[in-house]
Amino acid sequence: MSLTPTLQRAAPRDRDVADTRRRAARRGRVRRAALHVTTFVVLLAVWWAVTRAGLVRPLFLPSPGDVWDAFTRANSDHPVSAGSSRMVRGEQNYYLWEHLLASLQRIAAGVGGGILVGVPLGLVMGTTFLGTLLEPYLNFLRSLPPLAYIGLLIVWFGIGDTSKVWLLFLAAFPPITMATMASVRGVREDQVNAALSLGAGRARTLWAVVLPSTLPDILTGIRVATGFAWTTVVAAEIANGIPGIGGLAYLAGEQLRSDLVVACIFVIGLAAIVLDLGLKALERALVPWRGRA
Repeated sequence: MSLTPTLQRAAPRDRDVADTRRRAARRGRVRRAALHVTTFVVLLAVWWAVTRAGLVRPLFLPSPGDVWDAFTRANSDHPVSAGSSRMVRGEQNYYLWEHLLASLQRIAAGVGGGILVGVPLGLVMGTTFLGTLLEPYLNFLRSLPPLAYIGLLIVWFGIGDTSKVWLLFLAAFPPITMATMASVRGVREDQVNAALSLGAGRARTLWAVVLPSTLPDILTGIRVATGFAWTTVVAAEIANGIPGIGGLAYLAGEQLRSDLVVACIFVIGLAAIVLDLGLKALERALVPWRGRA
């Protein structure tokens, strides 16, 4: 008896099921996007109505229009003062995107250092006695708020970028190391034993078995660490943080320029969302098998 007709009937049915699932997923994405847009519009309308009615002083809550004006002013050339012919660039002689780029460069240096140190150290801590020895100190470092040691870093490294990068490194390093160590400890022992029984050495087993198994959790740790570093950027840029989006927000707050502070907050938040989406896309590209086992 031939199975060909049965297989031919099953193939279109499988394609129909796959098409149905894709259409359902597409409809779900459209509904979520519509919900997000509607929520944003409603919040924006409430914000506008509150400020328009004068329920809150502009010093405490500037209007959406004032925030937009501060945003455009920070991204363009404008006179120093009313009636002056002397023009200045953006805010503090830098455009807003230049402030953002400077902060992103510091984040990249701090998180990059955390990856270079944290991943190898986490692999070692997960496979040797160093995990038991160093884990309490790592937890201690992770629990410290950045403002607790920013002053000490400034004393050690000055008020330049070095102290800022060190602060961001210390924010990113512990979660990356902890995620790597925990993931290594969760690798199935039979996979390691199978590789060793087939003649693979310790280094080869670590590279071919342990690292691929831990990569999803390592990438998750990097995402968490990037979020920690991003929330630390204002503290890192308190001293001599210009150019820098966190330094600009802090300086604007000292000058009671609430509209510019809110504009910086929006830029910081949107940049964090875009950064996280990029890391999610990288995770899907590097570990496409995640969630399919």
